[in-house]
Amino acid sequence: MARPRKTNRHLPPCVYPRHSAFWYVKGGKWLRLGAILQDALSEYARLHETPKRGMPALIDTVLLHLKPKLKPSTANQYATAARKLKTVLQHFAPEQVKPKHMAAIKVALPATPNMGNRCLSFLRQIFDYALEQQLVESNPALGIKRHHEKKRARLISADECRAIYATAGPRLQVIMELLIRTRQRVTAVLRIHRTDLGDDGIRFPAHKTDAKRIVRWTFELPEVVARAKGLNGIIRSLTLLSNRRGKAPDYRSVQVQWGDGLHGSRRSRRTSARPARGSLHGDQAPGHQPHRSSRPQLTRDDRALPPGPGGAGRRRAELWLWTVQN
Repeated sequence: MARPRKTNRHLPPCVYPRHSAFWYVKGGKWLRLGAILQDALSEYARLHETPKRGMPALIDTVLLHLKPKLKPSTANQYATAARKLKTVLQHFAPEQVKPKHMAAIKVALPATPNMGNRCLSFLRQIFDYALEQQLVESNPALGIKRHHEKKRARLISADECRAIYATAGPRLQVIMELLIRTRQRVTAVLRIHRTDLGDDGIRFPAHKTDAKRIVRWTFELPEVVARAKGLNGIIRSLTLLSNRRGKAPDYRSVQVQWGDGLHGSRRSRRTSARPARGSLHGDQAPGHQPHRSSRPQLTRDDRALPPGPGGAGRRRAELWLWTVQN
């Protein structure tokens, strides 16, 4: 907490007289306000006054204007970006924002490139709206390149997919087959309604729009749908796939089951590839006694002891004697 001012108590916070002028000091930077007190106070008020039609109000207006057209996940991301941008641009009016300010916002968000790109795309739409309302003369966010986002490292192989399928439960197996047969998103498969099953195929809503697309029936697809209908027995639900409460499966629970199956398949491959103890290739003849090495296997604590009669040398001798006798 800053100490209370003992001199020049008539001045506002962070304002100091130096060299026949008044200066505003913030973050180690000195900004000259004026040579006389009246001019300095006017400049101080201008710096700290939030414009009545400033950027926070414009951001709220554009967010309210775009929200009915956005998907819930995109709307939540725009709301997060709006909170960040209102804090950064709280002292700006729309006409005061320049391309250099857009570049500074981008440079300030390198650790979170996804959120940085979301802020940039939201700013473009904000100033497109402001341009239509004749609040600005141009869009300062145009020409600012996006952050490079990290792409997916790799896709799972066919062998890994078969191993997960072999260890998965009945519902996850059906989900995997529906994903393969329909080539749709996981959320779209989990939300298939029974009314979407038509004579010509399965209707899926588009991810970003309300348009419908149809996946035609194939030879294998009706059999997979029949298995999905018989998963929960007498439980009836509006969706093709359901949990114990009769609702659509949660994406998180399916993700956990997928992760368990992936780790289980990797463990099984490592176990099957590991040779049996005492054999080079994993096969032993009946009555075969594994070879016992006469060289003692030292632990990390043994190697850490200093040499000497009371250290690792003595313990090595005792362990070697025990190995020979046994």
